[in-house]
Amino acid sequence: MQLLKRRILCAFLASAWIGAATAAQTTEEEDLALAYGDKSMISIATGSPQPITRAPAVATVITAHDIAAMGATDLDQALESVPGLHVSMTNVALNPIYGFRGIATKTNPQVLMLVNGIPITNAISGDRGQIWGGMPLENVARIEVIRGPGSALYGADAFSGVINIITKTATDIDGTELGARVGSFNSRDAWVLHGGKLGALDAAFYLSAGKTDGQKGIIQQDAQSAWDSYFGTIIPSYTPVSNAPGPINAERKSIDASADLSHEAWRFRSAYQEREVGTGAGVAGSLDPNGLGHSSRLYLDMSYEKANWAPNWDVSGVAGYYDNKETGDPGYTLFPAGAFGGAFPNGMIGTPEHSERHTHASVSTFYIGFEQHRIRIGTGYRIEDIYKVQEIKNFDATFAPLPGGLTDVSGDPALVYMLPHKRNVSYAFAQDEWSFAKDWALTAGVRHDRYSDFGGTTNPRLALVWDAAYNIVVKAMHGTAFRAPSFAELYSINNPVLFGNSNLKPETITTDELAFSWQPVARLQNNLNFFRYRMRDIIQSSPSVPQYHNAGDQVGRGLELESTLDATRDLRVTGNYSLQHSIDQTTGQDAGMAPHRRLFVRADWRFAPLWQVSTKANYVADRMREPGDTRAKIPDYTLVDLTLRRESFAGGWDMRAMVTNLFDRVAKEPTFQSVGTTVPGNPITLSDLPLPGRAVYLQFQHKL
Repeated sequence: MQLLKRRILCAFLASAWIGAATAAQTTEEEDLALAYGDKSMISIATGSPQPITRAPAVATVITAHDIAAMGATDLDQALESVPGLHVSMTNVALNPIYGFRGIATKTNPQVLMLVNGIPITNAISGDRGQIWGGMPLENVARIEVIRGPGSALYGADAFSGVINIITKTATDIDGTELGARVGSFNSRDAWVLHGGKLGALDAAFYLSAGKTDGQKGIIQQDAQSAWDSYFGTIIPSYTPVSNAPGPINAERKSIDASADLSHEAWRFRSAYQEREVGTGAGVAGSLDPNGLGHSSRLYLDMSYEKANWAPNWDVSGVAGYYDNKETGDPGYTLFPAGAFGGAFPNGMIGTPEHSERHTHASVSTFYIGFEQHRIRIGTGYRIEDIYKVQEIKNFDATFAPLPGGLTDVSGDPALVYMLPHKRNVSYAFAQDEWSFAKDWALTAGVRHDRYSDFGGTTNPRLALVWDAAYNIVVKAMHGTAFRAPSFAELYSINNPVLFGNSNLKPETITTDELAFSWQPVARLQNNLNFFRYRMRDIIQSSPSVPQYHNAGDQVGRGLELESTLDATRDLRVTGNYSLQHSIDQTTGQDAGMAPHRRLFVRADWRFAPLWQVSTKANYVADRMREPGDTRAKIPDYTLVDLTLRRESFAGGWDMRAMVTNLFDRVAKEPTFQSVGTTVPGNPITLSDLPLPGRAVYLQFQHKL
């Protein structure tokens, strides 16, 4: 790997020298464009917009134009284009795993997702929710992604990466837009957007609804298959009861609605999401063909942002509320009828449900009164409250059937999976952007978070940015981050598989990065960065210790190379290559589950007026199993998608035809070694999760 790194760096520097000679011959217009730098801006690196090439972070921006060109309809499809980030999935409801730089875990709490700068983290599991159900992109203006730590600015869970989804404003929409999409798996989606004036207010509204039966990829073996094998050896008359081989349950229904109202410095946003989602490959890793999870999410926030609020002072503040409810109706069949040697003739059924709310308020200010300095300070407070926990089930903590069959055990500390809990979080941060010399800038920041349940944590960061030439930028960065224990990890009780541990400490990570940005001519942009990190106090469990504990360390290193070339006026080619190697320090083995190598290429060609064709290819390679998992290495795959777009026909309609997995390749994402209980002498394993085969979609949009 070191040899490959050296070769890539040498090639990069050699091409920089050649490009510099070429750049000397560029036109006056190109020189002027280069002098003003990259026009692509990003805000999450420091809290204010700045050119992405000079931002003190390794970052990517996906614009609405990129989304349309790729034919992406869901957030996960767009994120797969980001270097160093691979989107995998888990067996539970096929929830996404956003694996940054080789850090890929079951519930994926090491990634912070923001919507318009506000976290949407679920307290119970530390992710976006166990009934996520995807996020449509029709109302998304841009997606900003930071690879690496962000806790110095955003606190908990800005650990391996930060994803900020920025929704459309009245200006972005400017009128009324109608859209509909139909396609494979009986998929149907429709939406309407409106942006304009509502009296003195700038107003934007969005409403969408969709449904799909989902792909029917086959699971060859599930958790019940292993139990069938076990009971078949001790009960001569035993009849297998597993639903495997059988299809995954990937159906989904969704409703999304939002409103954005602004006037001068004030902005009010509200959003509502409702999901009905199939159980994927089963909540306990055993196929559940009819199980459905339901979630509803409500977001409210009021913000104030005023430049020149006072001489040399810019001020911003936000107060918000987030409520999330997750239910299962009529219940999850964890194991099918006849499971455990007939102990559960109607199946082992459990329906853990919860409701949680988050209230938060924060204020920050920029001060520019000092020469060559831009100082930001801020403070905030958040309450995370799981205020309602319900559970109906027919088993106890030892897997024994309950005498009365299905029983509402809510509030019973001897049977329920968790009791209500609340935590308070306060924080303060400071940041200085210091231009201490010509072409040199140093960003230094620190944030302290205080949690009511496990104490405090302080996280600094440093970033040195050097404009080495008018078209070359070099960045060196160092930072730490933390991941707060989730409520499930702290407070789970009566769980036959895992118990909580109220003594957990947060996971921590230290990351070093070196990045180069080079634009030899106006039409070509290159970025190369190297990274290494070390994770400590990883929260994990094992079959021998069925309780969460801080026991793991992981180290990783790698590189990410990306380029964008406007080959002609009508053809743009973008691509990136990611290379990483991560080691579990306890075993000395590969940490597993994430690709060592990934290559993404996209080409957008406007081959005729009002016509555009785009194609993208995603190569995923060298994925190892978890330490101790003796299954064969996961096969590599290459998937190709194709999008054809026709603009402004028949009175202003826009048409897109999209084909995903064009060549109908067989591709799978790995499952974790243990997805539930452990068969005596044999850990339960679930077959890898199949990705959809070839699928075709047709989309129409109309701007009124």
